[in-house]
Amino acid sequence: MGLAAIDLGLRGAASGVFLLIVLVALQRRAANQNAFLGIAMCAGGAFYAIVTAPYFPKASWWWTSPILSALPAMFWLWARAAFDDDFVLRRWHGALWLAIVAWGFAVSLAWPRWPALAKGGGKVLAAVALVLALAAAVQTVKTWRVDLVMRRRRLRLAMLAINVVTIGLVAVAGFADIPVAAPGASGSLPTALSLFVVATLAGLGLFSAPAAALNGATAAIASGDVRRAAESADRAAAGRVVVDPILLRRLDHLMTVERTYRQEGLAIGALAARLDVPEHRLRQAINEGLGYRNFNAFLNRYRIGDAKLALSDVTQREVPVLTIAMDAGFQSIGPFNRAFKAETGMTPTEFRREALSRPDMAEISQPRREIG
Repeated sequence: MGLAAIDLGLRGAASGVFLLIVLVALQRRAANQNAFLGIAMCAGGAFYAIVTAPYFPKASWWWTSPILSALPAMFWLWARAAFDDDFVLRRWHGALWLAIVAWGFAVSLAWPRWPALAKGGGKVLAAVALVLALAAAVQTVKTWRVDLVMRRRRLRLAMLAINVVTIGLVAVAGFADIPVAAPGASGSLPTALSLFVVATLAGLGLFSAPAAALNGATAAIASGDVRRAAESADRAAAGRVVVDPILLRRLDHLMTVERTYRQEGLAIGALAARLDVPEHRLRQAINEGLGYRNFNAFLNRYRIGDAKLALSDVTQREVPVLTIAMDAGFQSIGPFNRAFKAETGMTPTEFRREALSRPDMAEISQPRREIG
């Protein structure tokens, strides 16, 4: 009874924090994909904490289990939105979630009559959970190096590690036919503890921001917008950390005069070495001084400007788009096309056709930012 009481207490506290974040997000009335996924993640966490608690009626598992089986998909989508600045929620993402829920219902309803078949379906769900947890972990590692927001860099690994471990435990239990979170199971208390830690981190992110950042960071974290939250919190702290204007001028010289952005595979560590400054100082300068959250976005503004000049140059009308992309610093045509369309709303070919059809078109200048 002592362990069960601790288990229930941890789950109650976690559920309370999750629901509080949901209420704050709804009060802020944020209408974007990050807000939607943040609310869904917190609501899912509260739901999981409640329905997997000791003494929860087993008779309800026929409808709660399918919803639980789809939580890894929701977590994966949240990780994509939180840690990938270019992520866009698509219809097929919702279709994937619905397909997992439908499969979960099929497994749940088939269990009384065809247990062997249902057991195989359960293993499929466990495999899907593991794949999605791994995808979320890969997303964290994939974008960690180019992330310029220090607060997000510090929090992302801790949050994802705990979440991936939790999902992994449930998935492995599915392979081993051991319901980790079932009432009375030995894994119930560790699951409750993991949920409590996750809720605590989310709550700290919401309520521990500096007072100057409450209007921006608090609303953003509550709405699930980790990117804007981290940026707002870091900017609030900027009053104590001054970006070196000389460093910004040296960086501007490298980009606009020496065109260092054309270097293939340029990483922030190599750029910091060129400037002979610690990498963390350069990250702070680009984020705090120039307003970028992502190193690739910083480079792409210069690279796209370079490409726009070339595409609108009548003397280069026969030069292949791929060549122009490579000269600007892109390593392949796919990322170039996506970045170009995101910046201009047109494909490179469309931009070239329009630019060359207007002889009186004003010269397209290299994008620069004012440095105070």
